[in-house]
Amino acid sequence: MPWSAPFEDPIVLPDGRKLLTLKDAADYITKLPKKESDLPEWQTAIEVLLLCSRGGPTMMARIGGMKALNRGVERVFNPDRKETHWGKPKLKRDQ
Repeated sequence: MPWSAPFEDPIVLPDGRKLLTLKDAADYITKLPKKESDLPEWQTAIEVLLLCSRGGPTMMARIGGMKALNRGVERVFNPDRKETHWGKPKLKRDQ
């Protein structure tokens, strides 16, 4: 697969720019400061990007990039969310 292979969904960067292809992602990663690119999350993203450039699915590279970009984001449970409507189905005889 060539470096011009597009992602199925673009990677949106924190500054609003989008990475559309494997080459865009590779260019972005190579411009990172050494201290940041040496982090394990970015090293994994680099490895997956290289694998995808040799024929793997681009979704793997997208996931690696997203995990590296969002490495400091903590997912928080929101108890105020709307309750789901799931539960026991009501039968006609019970109405």
